[in-house]
Amino acid sequence: MAIIRTVTHRDAEAIARLYDYYVQNTTVTFEEEPVSGREMARRIDDITAQYPWLVYEDFDQVLGFAYAGKWKGRSAYRYTVESTVYVSRDACGRGVGSALYNRLLAELREQGLHLVIAGIALPNPTSQALHERFGFRKVGEFTEVGYKFGTWLNVGYWELRL
Repeated sequence: MAIIRTVTHRDAEAIARLYDYYVQNTTVTFEEEPVSGREMARRIDDITAQYPWLVYEDFDQVLGFAYAGKWKGRSAYRYTVESTVYVSRDACGRGVGSALYNRLLAELREQGLHLVIAGIALPNPTSQALHERFGFRKVGEFTEVGYKFGTWLNVGYWELRL
């Protein structure tokens, strides 16, 4: 049975494995080295001190995760967050990302946040479509800001007012 729940430290290894596929095989993240379970647990602590981090679990298997984090450090940015969502490659197209975003955006609204920003490494039509389905609109694009696998990559930015 599928559930969406708050992340725990027990999820760190599974999240790291899910995420590391994208690190090692795609340009959707600009990280280039695998992330350990220990490092993921540290990131979980950092994020959940202030913002939600959700896990989509089905039959005790983590199929996706989504969270919001601080956009910038200056205090005037305190009502703006950046969202992140990753879905296991085996679960893509099954509504996992949408289910996670439904819940994440609801929790961000409950927290009284104002704006969600999504940075998307381009091209990534799947992520673009997911965000636009939730009402995000593209507001800008930086060209050749990342270099991975021998290719210069652009990053587009989408925003959603809550």
